[in-house]
Amino acid sequence: MASLQLVLLGGFQARAAGQEINVPGRKERALLAFLAIPAGEARSRDKLAGLLWSDRGDSQARESLKQAVFKLRKSLDGVQPSPLRADREFVTLDTEAVTVDVAKFEQLVDEGTMEALAQAAALYRGDLLDGLDLRDPAFDEWLFMEKQRLRDLAREALAKLIDWHMSGGAHDQAAAVARRLLAIDPLREAAHRVLMEIYAAQGQTALALKQYQLCRDVLQSELGVRPEAETERLHQSVQEKRSTARRTTDQPPTLHAAAETHIPLDATAPAHDLKVPRSTAKPSIAVLPFTNLSADREQDYFADGIVEDIISGLTRLRWLFVIARDSSFTYKGKAIDVKKIGQELGVDYLLEGSVRRAGERIRIASELIDAATGAHIWADHFDGKLSDVFDLQDQITASVVGAIEPKLRYAEIERTRRKPTESVDAYDLFLQAVVLNNTRRKEDNQEALRLIYRAIEIDPRYAAAYALGGYCYVRQKVQGFVSPSDPVLAEGVRLAGLAAEHGRDDPEALWMAGIAMAFLAGDFEEALALTERSLALSPNSANGLMASGLVRAYSGETETALARLERSRQLSPLDPLAYGTCLGFAAAHFMAARYEEASAWCDRTLHEAPTYYPPAVHLKTACCGLLGQLEEGRKWAERLLAVNPNTSLTSLRKYHTGVNADGLETLLSGLRKAGLPE
Repeated sequence: MASLQLVLLGGFQARAAGQEINVPGRKERALLAFLAIPAGEARSRDKLAGLLWSDRGDSQARESLKQAVFKLRKSLDGVQPSPLRADREFVTLDTEAVTVDVAKFEQLVDEGTMEALAQAAALYRGDLLDGLDLRDPAFDEWLFMEKQRLRDLAREALAKLIDWHMSGGAHDQAAAVARRLLAIDPLREAAHRVLMEIYAAQGQTALALKQYQLCRDVLQSELGVRPEAETERLHQSVQEKRSTARRTTDQPPTLHAAAETHIPLDATAPAHDLKVPRSTAKPSIAVLPFTNLSADREQDYFADGIVEDIISGLTRLRWLFVIARDSSFTYKGKAIDVKKIGQELGVDYLLEGSVRRAGERIRIASELIDAATGAHIWADHFDGKLSDVFDLQDQITASVVGAIEPKLRYAEIERTRRKPTESVDAYDLFLQAVVLNNTRRKEDNQEALRLIYRAIEIDPRYAAAYALGGYCYVRQKVQGFVSPSDPVLAEGVRLAGLAAEHGRDDPEALWMAGIAMAFLAGDFEEALALTERSLALSPNSANGLMASGLVRAYSGETETALARLERSRQLSPLDPLAYGTCLGFAAAHFMAARYEEASAWCDRTLHEAPTYYPPAVHLKTACCGLLGQLEEGRKWAERLLAVNPNTSLTSLRKYHTGVNADGLETLLSGLRKAGLPE
């Protein structure tokens, strides 16, 4: 039985007996990966030395290899049977002692059945060794060729899956696979056409036309060509269908069309497709992702956390319009054109910078730019010990604010000087947990909770950590990881209560605690109080506004909810996690008995969150029942039952405990009409 499991697609991970193995060095990881593709081949030490240390002399390279093999043996010391075999001339990875996701992926693609290709697609989490930057020409060339080979296999597997789903009439599955294919290969014109066809068949012509625009723009920018004749004919057909629909109805355009300038319609849509108009006279700023200049590329999350805290500090200033993190981070890893980004986000200023972390020392460099002219208004760098990181963030925030508005009252700057915790170790764990929880995967959710509890052990008064823990349990319920009646969810309520207790002045902790109180305890009164206090402290927080809007929507305060959600969307126009806001719009319209609008927003929610998202499916099914669309409603009800055969009106009454009473009864009535059992 294999003792070592290597995951190389989408990054690097080594595991044994259910535990992750720390392989700390980049060279050691690269060596292990090369030996694994394919495993079992004896690789000469000369070849390995030349591949990984091509910039060194022969003897020095062989000595470096010797040290790397020694370190690998030490990392794998507890793995039995030992997977690594080495003698004076060769190094080998034993096929009987290791499993590699790349080998399994290739085997499934070669098998070629629909089931096998679906499994292969699930295995392909991303490019080979994504994020491993070795900067050795020989290894980089090998890695480039392997990446391309495996990416080509993934493309073909996904293309075959699309054909199978389309031929079987499984349009939702086909659309999900097509979006996945376009994320890998934006130039795959056939995948664009599939999405256009599906959207048009669903009556979502605005989405179909938007998909054509994406296709046309990417072909023009990358290849300098126009779409194929088949794509143009489909585009013309969709336009004619839309024109016919407009001539035969007096109803206003659907929310899909009305909202398309505010929320990204597809995960593959480039940011420049969205022009976000300014609607505020306030000074406005976007803080772009800081570049991680540290030797360890895994410290990206630390650089991201620095930016998030600067954004959080700035949002407390009532006079300043601050673009939310989730919109500004759509530019991560991309070339910066300040004027273009300024136009796309509708802001006056951009803050960009870098973080260099080496041992216990850290340097944060940043510069403030006039987005209209590209002129550099201010630049500075701050050096210090890692334990002083929060003071460095305070200095940057104060300097940015001072550069934008010299007459700013200093008391306002002081409000940004709130450290989330005195422990840098706890803060580091918290940042890692944030990244994991946002993936919406069960295993990442569990790992996030493990990190959160470690952070709380270090700092028992860390309000944001308690709040994130409660939010993780909300994710477990909402995503269906656990039953709504599972006793484990009481732990989420406990953590939310501690977050509220310790975080009375922490707006991020308060809105997360509010969400947990609403959707775990059904205590919407407490949830409203917490989200309102969060907004009092940080009125420009897109997350706080989203949370307030969502809670008010389910409480039946529909107009206030819609205003809060619209403001949240304005502050975060390019938010890749927009499904939460979309769900809020759907719930608000449903509670206001606007079922067609609610149904449209359910579609938006499920488009933004293509994996199973029960609250949106509940609302969508009920909308179909209430609108008399019984055949479609039955299909949605069947989907609920396929995922959880125990779903019933009784179980959903418990799931939505605390929701506005009239709205809940209407929801259950719609579900009943759609055929859901009592």
